[in-house]
Amino acid sequence: MDGVLGSNPKMHNQSKAFHFLELALRLCVIPLTLSSLLVIVSSNQTSDLYGTVEFNNLSGFKYLISINAISGVYSLGSVFISKSRCFKMYDWVLFVLDQMTTYLMVTSGSAVSEILYLTEKGDREVSWSEVCSYFGSFCQKTKVSLGLHFVALLCFVVLSLISAFRLFSKFDAPYSSLAIMEENGK
Repeated sequence: MDGVLGSNPKMHNQSKAFHFLELALRLCVIPLTLSSLLVIVSSNQTSDLYGTVEFNNLSGFKYLISINAISGVYSLGSVFISKSRCFKMYDWVLFVLDQMTTYLMVTSGSAVSEILYLTEKGDREVSWSEVCSYFGSFCQKTKVSLGLHFVALLCFVVLSLISAFRLFSKFDAPYSSLAIMEENGK
């Protein structure tokens, strides 16, 4: 099995570097998602003219909170899985879960980005006015939360690439049809 990491000293060192980077990124995701979650939960603000705005008024914020919680818990669990490598399907499981988590983080970040755009700019066609001039603190906190979320997303993009590389580097490249024909003497 030529493609297995560890059969070549250079590949083994590369594997150790990837494992260290992977572990560091998984550990970085935990405080990023937790901070994003806590900032958005604490982003309530009251205005004498317009009342109170809270994170739970908009489903996009609830979705972001849920995905941040799921991503943080998954990242913590994946740290233990990656250190123990306790089962044979380790690489496949992390590859699939890293991909799923990355996509969920993209969707939740996109939903909140759209909400923030509307709170900043409004939409005159449907009679929505901007609200950030009245709820500035709320808007600022949600921007910070979204920024932290996108940094965590960037970590997961890199983790997805690492898990894909680790998984698919174990396999030999497929033969081209020309190589098969030459091998068969045709």
